[in-house]
Order: sequence, then structure tokens, then C-alpha cells
Amino acid sequence: MTIKQELLEAVNRIGREAGQKILEIYATDFGAEEKSDNSPLTAADMASHEAILAGLEPLLENTPVLSEESGLADYETRKKWSRYWLVDPLDGTKEFIKRNGEFTVNIALIQDHRPVLGVVYVPAKAMGYYAAEGVGAFRFEEGQKPVSIHVRRLAPGQPIIAVASRSHQTPEVAGFLSKLGDHEVTSMGSSLKICLVAEGLADIYPRLGPTCEWDTAAAQAVLEIAGGQLTDTDMAPLRYNTKDSLLNPYFLAFGDAAHNWSDCLPDLPSDAS
Repeated sequence: MTIKQELLEAVNRIGREAGQKILEIYATDFGAEEKSDNSPLTAADMASHEAILAGLEPLLENTPVLSEESGLADYETRKKWSRYWLVDPLDGTKEFIKRNGEFTVNIALIQDHRPVLGVVYVPAKAMGYYAAEGVGAFRFEEGQKPVSIHVRRLAPGQPIIAVASRSHQTPEVAGFLSKLGDHEVTSMGSSLKICLVAEGLADIYPRLGPTCEWDTAAAQAVLEIAGGQLTDTDMAPLRYNTKDSLLNPYFLAFGDAAHNWSDCLPDLPSDAS
């Protein structure tokens, strides 16, 4: 399908509107429940979810929506979807609860198992990222003109800038970072880490731990359209809705494909991919 700029801008507006719903609850003395997978759930997750569903409904007729906060259609139904919306209404709920501002609204359009449009909005910072194939990748701040973004290429001898999860550090990530050579590390929550790579402020984000497909799709679109890659540990691009489980394999998000990032991978458990 050919994506028009008008569609991308409409989805970006939906992400910002959902972000406002989140901020309304962020300003209160909110509580949190625990879902069946032991992950936290707040009223903000559901308010954002409902706003996104309402906003997406008129955009592409008969396009299913798969959201972290919706009932999961069985794979026999899902595997027939050539196109669908993949949504995380509040990515980084742990960061939301900690009130550190590092949480996002993630909306992606998946076409033939690939993310072809992505919006990542950061409500607490009134800024975000959006991208679509054939349109480009952009960073924006409220009240300012969006700017085109692109990954950076590593110069010889240049220190590597890595980003790592604030809430999900693993021994495997520590092993990867130990093999990078001269580098610095920034810890951050949510899909912001992938977006930092997309705009050239970081070079590599190794996620050697569990994630779900709605955690990565929107930011993967931004990263790939900005010239980067998000791959599994065999260096194959992540693909969506190809199996019953929505768990991602371990992955690497990087800007400069000429650098041999796979050389830094430690020994991984057999179920890592």
C-alpha cells in the first residue's frame, strides 16, 4: 500500500490525543493493578487504549486493531490479517508509575508482517517521533516544526553510544556491552531507546530479554525509515504476526549496519529466538 502523509499526520494526532488522556491521570494520585502476566496496569493504559481505538476506527476501513489492552484474537484469525494496527497504549507503565516521564504511546501499521508506519509519542515531554514508508522519519516537539531524522554512521575510533533498559537489565546485556570497546551507556525506559538510535543520538540498543510485538513495532518503523535496522540475533529483521505467541526474540536496534554488532553477542540461552 502507498501511505499518504495525511494518514501519518492523522495517526500522530491520535497518539497525541491519547497522550493527553494519560497526562490527565498522571496528574492524579493514581493506583496500579497487576495483570495475569504480573505486569502493571493503570487507568491511564485503558484511557489511552480507548482513545486510540476511537481515533483509528475511521482511518482505514475494516483494519483490525491489536492492542496490549484488548482481547487477543487467536492465531487462526490473526494469520489472515495482511494489514492491521498494532498498539501499545502506554509503553513503559513501570516508568509511568515511577513518574520519571519515560513512557510512550506506540501506534504502528503492519503490512505483510512489516511495520510500515509508526508513531511514538512521549506525553510527559510533549514530543515524539513519527514515520511512514515513502514519507520519511521525523522528530517533533509541540509548537515547533518537525525535523527529519536519520541514524548516525560510526567514524573510526569514535566511542559507541549504547542505550539500555532502565527496568530490565540482564546479564546478557552486560555481556554484550562488555564487548563493545570504547563506549558509554544511557539507561532509559520504553521505546524511547529505539528512537534515540533513529535520531542519531545513540548507536546501539541491545534488548537481550523478553518483549512483546506491541513494544517494538512503532519504533521499528521509525528506526528503519530513518536508515537503521532492528534485527534478531541472527541479524534478520523482526517480523510481526508470524506465530501464535506475540513474544519477540532477543533483538538489536542499531544505526550503522556496517559495524559488526553480532561480534558483541554473548552466549545466549536456547530460547532467545
